[in-house]
Amino acid sequence: MRDKQGFTLMELLVAMAMAGIVMGSVFSVYYSQQKSYVVQEEVSGMQQNLRAALYLMAKEIRMAGCDPTGTAGAGITTAGASSISFTLDLRGKDPDDPPDGDTGDANENITYTLYDFGSDGDMDLGRDTGSGNSPVAENIDAINFVYLDGSGNPTASLSQIRSVQITIVARTGRNIRGYTDNNTYTNLQGATIFGPAGDNVRRVRLATNVKCRNLGL
Repeated sequence: MRDKQGFTLMELLVAMAMAGIVMGSVFSVYYSQQKSYVVQEEVSGMQQNLRAALYLMAKEIRMAGCDPTGTAGAGITTAGASSISFTLDLRGKDPDDPPDGDTGDANENITYTLYDFGSDGDMDLGRDTGSGNSPVAENIDAINFVYLDGSGNPTASLSQIRSVQITIVARTGRNIRGYTDNNTYTNLQGATIFGPAGDNVRRVRLATNVKCRNLGL
């Protein structure tokens, strides 16, 4: 028996301790990478959601006042700080019809505003064409419109509007552990439109200036 080599109890304890340290390090790296992946996935989804919404809004607001026949009376009808309504004459009742001189056809009277889709307590961007809001983007904390005249100055007169500044603040769908949002979000005029919230969600702000090519013609 004295010629047989083996492990002592102390050696086994040392080996187990070292294995535990190695496994703990592996788990720590895995957990850190997993948490980073979840955060990046949330932020990426939020940014894609916001960019798509802003693109659609800018595209349609740019066409506000489209009136090829000169008889539809199209234009911006409501210029609110957090909602906008506008009309345009794109076609007749059939999608292949030319503009028919009114704004009563599909997608010719549009309103963008915030509302609570699904009654889940989180605000969402809605698009209403006369039959109620349809969701465009979820988890939107703030939307702001500033209306500018031909000289680039803010105006409250519908007839003087030539461009619209749009600012949107979106949030992630769930809390991010270890993060606190103490940021203040402003529009392109420097006015605060949201925050600081002091909660655990990440937010992003996107803004653009849309020149309404059909207004003032």
